Amino acid sequence: MAQLPPKPNFAAIEAAAPKGAGRRMLTLGLIGNLVYCWSNNESLFIYILMLLMEADEASAAVVFGTLNTTRARIDLIERLAKLKIRDKSIEKKLDDIIERFGDTTRIRNEFNHCMYVVDERGEITHTNHMRVQEVRGRLQLGTVRPMDDARLAEMQETVLALTHLNRDIWDFLGVLQKHLGKP
Repeated sequence: MAQLPPKPNFAAIEAAAPKGAGRRMLTLGLIGNLVYCWSNNESLFIYILMLLMEADEASAAVVFGTLNTTRARIDLIERLAKLKIRDKSIEKKLDDIIERFGDTTRIRNEFNHCMYVVDERGEITHTNHMRVQEVRGRLQLGTVRPMDDARLAEMQETVLALTHLNRDIWDFLGVLQKHLGKP
C-alpha cells in the first residue's frame, strides 16, 4: 500500500503565511484572472451558438448549458458552422478562435484540477495535476510542476492571450452575424 504524504503543520503555516503573502497573492490573483478570462471567453460561445442556431439568447444558453463539457459545446458549434457558414475566410476565423481557445484550456484545466502544494510559509511551491494519463504505455497519476517564475510568466502570457481572444471573439460575432444575414 502506498504511503500518504505527511500531514501539513497547519498552525506553523498559518503563523508564517502573512510574511509570504506577496507572492502567494500574485499567484492566486493569476489563477483567478486565468479562470475569469477563460470563463468569459467560453460564455461568448453562447452567442456564436445563438447565431448558428438562429435562436434567441435564452434558447442558445439552454442548449449550451445542457451540454456538460466544453468539448461537446465546441463540437456542436463546429458542426453547425459546417452547415451554416459558406465563406471560407469566416470558417477559418472561427477555426482560429476555437484553436486559440483550446490552447488556453490546457493551462486553465491544470489550475482548476490540481492539488496545490504549499511550503512551511504557506507559499504555493508546486501543483500536482490529479489526472490519470497514459505515458509510454503505462498509467501515471498526476504531473507535479513547480510554481516558479517561469510558471508565473506562463500564466501571465495565457491571461494576455485570453484577453486578446476575447476581443477577437467580439469582433467575430459581428462578422458572423452579417454573414448569416441576421439583424
